[in-house]
Amino acid sequence: MLADLLVRAIWALLIASILVSAYWAVNWLIVNRARSKRLGLEDIRPNIPAILYFTTPSCVPCKTIQRPALARLQERLPDSIQVIEINAAARPDLADYWGVLSVPTTFIIDARGRPRRINHGVSSAEKLQKQIEEVERQPFTFRAILSKVQKKRNYS
Repeated sequence: MLADLLVRAIWALLIASILVSAYWAVNWLIVNRARSKRLGLEDIRPNIPAILYFTTPSCVPCKTIQRPALARLQERLPDSIQVIEINAAARPDLADYWGVLSVPTTFIIDARGRPRRINHGVSSAEKLQKQIEEVERQPFTFRAILSKVQKKRNYS
């Protein structure tokens, strides 16, 4: 009985770790694909981090939660952040290029114009601010990305 329970727990942990790894791999691929070209970032101001925000007119969470969170963030950091809002319904080519499957989706773009983080769904102003601060402190290296993934796995 106990051995059977232990085997099931091990299988569950194995499956969960595979799913978490697949999630992080897909996010990594989306960000790296977006890094190759900067489609949609034509209006970005240099040397200022940005949030690329995909929304649609019919997205209720975008209007009621995400947009106010972005407004609060811009109030806190008026000259330190820029928000680029893209209507995914009007620009399906950009949504497809960036790998947006649902809205709201936000990308954190570092001061050098490179996508560094992705958030599927609603993200609080605090979470976005923390991600921007982490991105600006941490240099972009493969080792830095690996350490982030390993930390996330340890918390899961």
